[in-house]
Amino acid sequence: MLMQSTEMQLMAVSDAARGTLGAFLGGLVLVGALVWAVRLGMKVRRKEPRRPRPDEQPQLPRSGPVQEVRELREPDEMPRAADRSERLKPRNLHASGSKRSPNQDVPRWNTGDSGSFGSGGSGKT
Repeated sequence: MLMQSTEMQLMAVSDAARGTLGAFLGGLVLVGALVWAVRLGMKVRRKEPRRPRPDEQPQLPRSGPVQEVRELREPDEMPRAADRSERLKPRNLHASGSKRSPNQDVPRWNTGDSGSFGSGGSGKT
């Protein structure tokens, strides 16, 4: 009985030792993969062109920053074929689906309207 107990303890110790050794070796493999990845990243970065110096950075024009241009656009009509048998080709179409509207007055809300979405009411209770 003492013999079986000792053998069981030795097997339990050896299983724990195998688990510990396996975890240690797995950690070594993981660390090795991370070191390899960092070295590969450094090698790739060395091949990239250098970063521009501050004096090589783009400069603002003397007139200042470019301002946003706002304009009203309207849909551009689809060109019609001369006859029904003619097929429209991409070169017959315009580059953009819209064109600059001749009326550039921005529509505003009517006085007394709330301007909220959904109700369409006056906003007064």
